[in-house]
Amino acid sequence: MARDYYEVLGVSRNASADEIQQAFRKLARQNHPDINSDPAAEERFKEINEAYQVLSDPKTRARYDRFGPDFRQIPEDYDERVAAGAGFGGGGGRVRWTTGGAPGGGRTRVYTSGEGFEGAGINIEDLFGGMFGGRGAPGPMPGADQEAELRLTVEEAHRGGKRKVTIGGPEHPRTYDVDIPSGVVDGQRIRLAGEGGQGMGDGPAGDLYLRVRILPHKRYRLSGRDIHVDLPVTPWEAALGATVPLATPSGTAKVTVPPGSSSGRRLRLRGEGMPNPKGRPGDLYAHIRIAVPPSPTPKEKELFEELAAVSTFDPRRQ
Repeated sequence: MARDYYEVLGVSRNASADEIQQAFRKLARQNHPDINSDPAAEERFKEINEAYQVLSDPKTRARYDRFGPDFRQIPEDYDERVAAGAGFGGGGGRVRWTTGGAPGGGRTRVYTSGEGFEGAGINIEDLFGGMFGGRGAPGPMPGADQEAELRLTVEEAHRGGKRKVTIGGPEHPRTYDVDIPSGVVDGQRIRLAGEGGQGMGDGPAGDLYLRVRILPHKRYRLSGRDIHVDLPVTPWEAALGATVPLATPSGTAKVTVPPGSSSGRRLRLRGEGMPNPKGRPGDLYAHIRIAVPPSPTPKEKELFEELAAVSTFDPRRQ
């Protein structure tokens, strides 16, 4: 079972949005694979990101608080469905899933705050058992929408295309051919109509939503549709200027390094970030990082010593 998202971020259940954001930023910095070499850091980073995605959205957080870790299996209009099916009209009560699970999953449901029930806990199967079992269902009821995670690399998200996706446990796997749009971003959902939970009676099946999770990358860092990447250059390329190759998700690009560039300088490649089917693509930002020979040859060492002797440049006096 997944850890409690509040526990993952180390915040209380009544934490404010700012407290949740601050906790996420701190933990994300500590566990980002580009910074933390611990083999377990990547999994912790994924868990932290998942917790933040849920708790940073007020609507999703409210559903998580109410239904627990299985909140994605509960249809968003479940109260209305139950009220309509039970004949309570607009004044019906509220169903609380105390142990999670999808409708019909055999877990305990408790009916609370129902009109005329004065908030007493009543087993929902006992309450509706006669209606569904004795007189039949009150009418067609749509199936619940379901959600699964679709993990993609930056390159896969950039190019899109067809992909086979298998969800479910080993006993009941389901495989789909999914069209992944080029330029999907983290958190985006891909809808598979009619592939969710089965309806009751003649009710239609729900939909299956694949929520995209873009995996951390050793080179690329995403910020929305913008891509950030380090660009290693030699001291002479940085000082004199040069045109150097840079690997990007869409292929190799040529980058012009202006003369006198220092480490940290950011070069913008307009439109070379993540594609956007509905608008302007993101940009790619190359961050210059000056690299020196780890073991200079005698000639290189001689030239560096000559440069040191004649140069008056002192970066510490800038």
